[in-house]
Amino acid sequence: MAASVAVVVLKELQQPATLLRCITVALAWVTFCSDKRGDGLTVKSVKMASAVTISSAGAQAGLISKPRNHGFTSYSGLKAASSISFESASSFLGRNASLRASVAPRIVPKAKSSSQISPEASYKVAVLGAAGGIGQPLGLLIKMSPLVSALHLYDIANVKGVAADLSHCNTPSQVLDFTGPSELANCLKGVDVVVIPAGVPRKPGMTRDDLFNINASIVKSLVEAVADNCPEAFIQIISNPVNSTVPIAAEVLKQKGVYNPKKLFGVTTLDVVRANTFVAQKKNLNLIDVDVPVVGGHAGITILPLLSKTRPSVTFTDEETEELTKRIQNAGTEVVEAKAGAGSATLSMAYAAARFVESSLRALAGDPEVYECTYVHSELTELPFFASRVKLGKNGVESIISADLEGVTEYEAKALEALKPELKASIEKGVEFVHKQQTAAASA
Repeated sequence: MAASVAVVVLKELQQPATLLRCITVALAWVTFCSDKRGDGLTVKSVKMASAVTISSAGAQAGLISKPRNHGFTSYSGLKAASSISFESASSFLGRNASLRASVAPRIVPKAKSSSQISPEASYKVAVLGAAGGIGQPLGLLIKMSPLVSALHLYDIANVKGVAADLSHCNTPSQVLDFTGPSELANCLKGVDVVVIPAGVPRKPGMTRDDLFNINASIVKSLVEAVADNCPEAFIQIISNPVNSTVPIAAEVLKQKGVYNPKKLFGVTTLDVVRANTFVAQKKNLNLIDVDVPVVGGHAGITILPLLSKTRPSVTFTDEETEELTKRIQNAGTEVVEAKAGAGSATLSMAYAAARFVESSLRALAGDPEVYECTYVHSELTELPFFASRVKLGKNGVESIISADLEGVTEYEAKALEALKPELKASIEKGVEFVHKQQTAAASA
């Protein structure tokens, strides 16, 4: 008799409607119990949790042909949420990024309306230096974004194969390849975001400044093309030394008469990613909850993690502060030495850059709460460029968060003053490079 009942129950559970009803009841009961424990979940969150999980479970089981749309479409296990933020321990690009892993999501209702980010929003992104060690994984990560309609890949060689490879990924964005200077203008036409990882990588024994002479010329020529073909685009500089290449880009844009300081960014997200990771490891924290603002620049002692501003609030001994600060500042060298001549921090840099690109796209799409640390034109200090947290919007930098520099520790205040001369010299080096090039061209 028991066996017969079990067979009937199993057959009944194979029916989609029955299975979904069971999931709904189970979720409602679990959420009710959580509410009784004081977790603060409401009836509204019960409904949202049920609907989202049912859609996810049904889609995975093949029971629902068209899942309900709670935010942007999910591609390759990634989610970009609008009115609901999907967070988990395996979150794709961190707490503040749109792309979320769909594994065991923690559903957090947001105050903003889902209409503030258009599900139809789609943008064109160009990666200049797409066949390189950073460009290839960066292209893959951008290809996975539901906010991208077209991905333009540019390099001086070998980019056609990269584009062919990426085009096989079953996400809707179109992939186009462009090879050499003669095709650069077409690559940039109508682009919303330009990311520039082009340049030579670091090798053992090299500092970012050692890269200057080669990468400065590369960035200058690429930004000239950007100025001519998509001057309104967000321009995101990865090419090192960022402390100098961003001022180079600014001077080029000024010469072209199209400089908008709100739309020129040095991508320093990797410093934040590293700071978050190292602090979480040191203090045994849930990584997704950790946020450490990093200010200053993007090389050596100019990288200043404000550990006193870590969220959630956590205390550090003097020894821990010194150890963490030095490790964050020298993390790039740590990777270069570990790879023993086989490359630099290409994968983590691609990850960090993809996070910044995604944040930019969210801002363009209307998300009102997008914050990232980035190296921009700034009045926080006497220096013309400075990395700090900013609020991003449709027109680029909406505001610079000055509060991060208020109430810092004595250690951080001294480190801030110590980094300024080096950062100032790097900025001046970039500006001087462009002026020398201009003078040489005029006298030729």
